[in-house]
Amino acid sequence: MSRFNENTTGVEVVQALKDNIKGKTILITGPSDGTIGGQTALDLANASPKHILLAGRDISKVQPVIDKIKANHPSVTATFVKLDLAENASVKAATDDINARIDQLDALINNAGVMAIKNYTKSKDNIELQFAANHVGHFLLTNLLLPKIIAAKGRIVNVSSQGYMCGGIVWDDVNFHNGKAYNPWLAYSQSKTANIFFAKSLAAKLSSKGVLAFSVSPGLVLESKLQTNLTMEEFGEGKAIAEKALGTDFKMPDAALRPKPLVAGGATSIYAAFAPELSDHSGAFLVDAQVWTEPLMPHATSQEDAEKLWAISEKLVGQKFEI
Repeated sequence: MSRFNENTTGVEVVQALKDNIKGKTILITGPSDGTIGGQTALDLANASPKHILLAGRDISKVQPVIDKIKANHPSVTATFVKLDLAENASVKAATDDINARIDQLDALINNAGVMAIKNYTKSKDNIELQFAANHVGHFLLTNLLLPKIIAAKGRIVNVSSQGYMCGGIVWDDVNFHNGKAYNPWLAYSQSKTANIFFAKSLAAKLSSKGVLAFSVSPGLVLESKLQTNLTMEEFGEGKAIAEKALGTDFKMPDAALRPKPLVAGGATSIYAAFAPELSDHSGAFLVDAQVWTEPLMPHATSQEDAEKLWAISEKLVGQKFEI
């Protein structure tokens, strides 16, 4: 049984794992102030890591986090990295910057994301925006940073969501037929299923290199800014879509519907990134700072499908990665 639960805060996990975090180099995507990523960075700073790299689009949104870290933990280096996950060229530029700054990367927390964008939108690379920002950008970022992660025998954490339950990968066209078949929640769930598959693929490919990979659900953190583009009615559509797609007997798990405060939003990511007891659980899905022991939805379980997604992702970034 895990030492943590649904009420555990990020700081509590950090205090328990402080010896594992001290002196480490960590990269977090989507670390704006007042978000789960920003809170995760602030929590981790309490354990004196060597360096926290904060990768986001807008320095003005990240600077308050950097300022708080420098004020409260002056021994911790906090660095902004400009990164737009919805643009492959930006991801490549960011990884050039990161690789020049560090010798190794102990933990990569792929936290950034967008949620249920109402109107069909494409990225600069002509990829549906949620799939681009939530999965494809992180796929490229992670692969380009792998030498540094392997050097540290580090960990990769993909922040997914229980929202993956609404639906899986649209295998015939991840772009929803140029928007003709678009639904904001099905697009969101496709991207969150992709986060799970990506962790499964990484776990399989990197097992011989001492690198672990996980996907996590942070919980329903209403204080975060992920849902700011949604009305309460639109937010409720996700549950309705899941129930319609999965049948009348389907019930969203309590963990998906129980609100958490922002201070608990980073707990599961931090646990995945540093808990020593997870060494035999690479590829697992984590909820409430523990391994999720119930079966995942069938559309998110196949290792064959995980590899199929890997091939699709390589085509979308125009680069093959042999690990």
